[in-house]
Amino acid sequence: MGIEAYLTDGDGFGGRLRASPADFVVEEATSAKICDSGGFLVIMVRKDNWETHHLIRDMSRQLGISDERISIAGTKDKRAITTQMMSIYGVSQDDLKKITLPRVEITPIGRAGRPILLGDLKGNKFDIRVAEIRTDKAAAELAAGHISTGIAASGGVPNFFGYQRFGIRRPITHLVGEKLVQGNLEGAAIDYIARSFPGESPENQDARGYVWETRDFRKGIELYPLNLRYERAMMHRLIEKPGDYAGAFRALPGTLMRLFVSAYQSYLFNKMLSHRMLTGRSISVPEEGDRVCFCSRDGVPDVSKTEKVTARNRQDVAYLYKRKRVMPVLPLVGKKTNIEDIDEAGRQVLDASGVTTGSFELPRIPELSSAGLWRPTTLQVAPSLTFGEGWVEARFFLTSGSYATTVLREYMKADPRQME
Repeated sequence: MGIEAYLTDGDGFGGRLRASPADFVVEEATSAKICDSGGFLVIMVRKDNWETHHLIRDMSRQLGISDERISIAGTKDKRAITTQMMSIYGVSQDDLKKITLPRVEITPIGRAGRPILLGDLKGNKFDIRVAEIRTDKAAAELAAGHISTGIAASGGVPNFFGYQRFGIRRPITHLVGEKLVQGNLEGAAIDYIARSFPGESPENQDARGYVWETRDFRKGIELYPLNLRYERAMMHRLIEKPGDYAGAFRALPGTLMRLFVSAYQSYLFNKMLSHRMLTGRSISVPEEGDRVCFCSRDGVPDVSKTEKVTARNRQDVAYLYKRKRVMPVLPLVGKKTNIEDIDEAGRQVLDASGVTTGSFELPRIPELSSAGLWRPTTLQVAPSLTFGEGWVEARFFLTSGSYATTVLREYMKADPRQME
């Protein structure tokens, strides 16, 4: 997944995330404007152990509408209790009575003239219990104190895309995205449908293995369990129109389809950030050749405003850094990314990947093309930790696009499979 380094040296306290969904509670904070009129019904959804895309698909089916009419500001963890805002176009409060899904609470909160969008998400509040820690309470407190000191001295934790961005049991999304960017639509589709991983059930591995070897999609429909709904949808399309791999991807919900290329961009970002750390460079102090973004007075980064650090302006950048008004950024590479704006280490990672900025123009599925953008290298966070015998509770707020597992991995130093 491109996550190849820790910021801090000390041993963590280990443990396991999500021993139960109630151990991982997420509450969304949005800036969406709600009123009494408009074509979009705005709702607050509290879900327990639901994958976001599956929930949207099932809600749309019960409402009898396209899932494209349901909009969100961001996806949420599956194995968790999460609260988030959604908008639904062209439905009334009475229509919500049609939704009878288990472990889902829906509260209408108003209407809006436009859908809820990604930019409406300010961030998320996390209340997380880490179970089964490998040390006693005193040792856990000591280890966490050392780690917190290291994080504060470094200006935050590395802003990696977390494990769930790629999948832990089946880390496939960025691999599919890589083949899409390379123009290998058939390989991308077969990877998503049939590439198996050891973390899956034996039944799923056997079913995928059969299709991987035979490309027999009709038999695959018989073998694949109903919960592999997206793979089944792609196979149905390929039975109807053999060889239409672009159409197979279009059989998926738009939010899921767009995730693949985005996940590959995230993988490249993680590789670039790891390279920076492994070569001993600071993740927070700007250096000549870096690109920085500017921050508001309360420290919120604005990645739409960036500048390259040069010999001419480095003293000015250093002055702003001391006042927490700039921070280094790395690219989520896209078709409009200027290769000259990427530092040498980043260009090495991109060269090794075998793709170019132009690869992110996808003529056969143009809706998946990506212009690219910038992402801060550092995630500023100071968790509040409470310790008990066998457990640790962590509370913190993260801005949108950041991952709780990125913070907790520094403290836990645990196998990623314990963090799914």
